[in-house]
Amino acid sequence: MPTKTYNYGTAILSAFEYLLKNYPEVFVIGQGLWSPWYVGNSMTDLDKKFGIERVIDTPVSESACTGAAVGASLAGMKPIVVHPRMDFMLYAMDAVVNQAAKWSHMLGGQAHPGVTIRSIINRGGEQGAQHSQALHAWFAHVPGLRVIMPSTVADARDLLIASVLCNDPVMYIDDRWLYEQEDDLPPVVELDLTTQKPVVSVEGNDITIIASGHASLLA
Repeated sequence: MPTKTYNYGTAILSAFEYLLKNYPEVFVIGQGLWSPWYVGNSMTDLDKKFGIERVIDTPVSESACTGAAVGASLAGMKPIVVHPRMDFMLYAMDAVVNQAAKWSHMLGGQAHPGVTIRSIINRGGEQGAQHSQALHAWFAHVPGLRVIMPSTVADARDLLIASVLCNDPVMYIDDRWLYEQEDDLPPVVELDLTTQKPVVSVEGNDITIIASGHASLLA
């Protein structure tokens, strides 16, 4: 099977390209999506390839763009909200925690807010303390919200695709410290997110270390 070399950022870009090409109900909304630097190389030229109607660069209002995406998901769309800095996504907590995560259960499965919220741990470089926090543990405690934190190049691509195709609200978290990783990936095979489980990287008998994201490399 032929493979192609990606780094973590371009693997995410390839996932966006796959979704926008194959699923007309997918669109992307958030801040800085047309910028060549705001979200690194993970969204380069998507607005030019797929149009600004499907790659929507919004004004600075995390609450507004997230709420709009949650509403669109209830109408059958598959929105991806991009928060370039996870810290400021806190302005959108009502839409995420009180609305998207609860509606399917409150309405007996009659509503499926299949919205994907991509938030970036943007630490390193020039980022300050208010721009670089890793808040994934918070969201793991929210019933009804799936939390994905890929640590490999393959997972960065394949789990983003699986997140968007899932009918549940998903928080997809990527870490700037992982963007330089490289790997050779085969063509996309769509995964069912609901069947994915933690990966055992090394087996042993003495101690168990559990990690996610960049911490998986350190473990």
